[in-house]
Amino acid sequence: MQAAREIFHERGYAETSLADIAERARARGGSLYYFFKSKEKLLEAVLEDYKAIMRPVLLDPIWQKTSDPLERVWSLLSRYRELLLHTEFRYGCPIGNLALQVGHYLPEARVKIDENFRGWRGAVHDCLQEAGSRLPADLDREGLATFILSVMEGGVMQSRCAKSIEPFDASVDVLKDYFSRLQSEGMRPHRKE
Repeated sequence: MQAAREIFHERGYAETSLADIAERARARGGSLYYFFKSKEKLLEAVLEDYKAIMRPVLLDPIWQKTSDPLERVWSLLSRYRELLLHTEFRYGCPIGNLALQVGHYLPEARVKIDENFRGWRGAVHDCLQEAGSRLPADLDREGLATFILSVMEGGVMQSRCAKSIEPFDASVDVLKDYFSRLQSEGMRPHRKE
């Protein structure tokens, strides 16, 4: 599974063969076919694995550094920024990459990609809920979690294309400004009419 995750992320789904994965995993091709009848079935298993590791591998290390729910959101975005720089813009979000590559022609994989995105949005939504009165009471927190994911994915794609961190940073800066405005509004007492 780890070999498949790595190689799908490095080369993309279409450019990867089961033989490539078996070689990376130092496994015999026949044993791979025993567990996965096709490359698509292996992809589905990888996407299930991503859902399982999202919390312990990505979120928990970030969440342990701060208990502030809004700081957790910024730390998560910062982690993606670090990964862009560390890989010199070669790799983006593995789920976002797969969504672009296979989302339109592998329906089972598309469903699993959507489940991964829902898990990510759910984690951010929980942070927004925990922020409580720091944000306006009537704020659509689910919609905002979706927007934050869109900012992250869009910023990653633009930075990868530009081979520059500037698009990602500009996207996050505008989001931070929006949050500042929301927090100012959240702290104001609401007048009863």
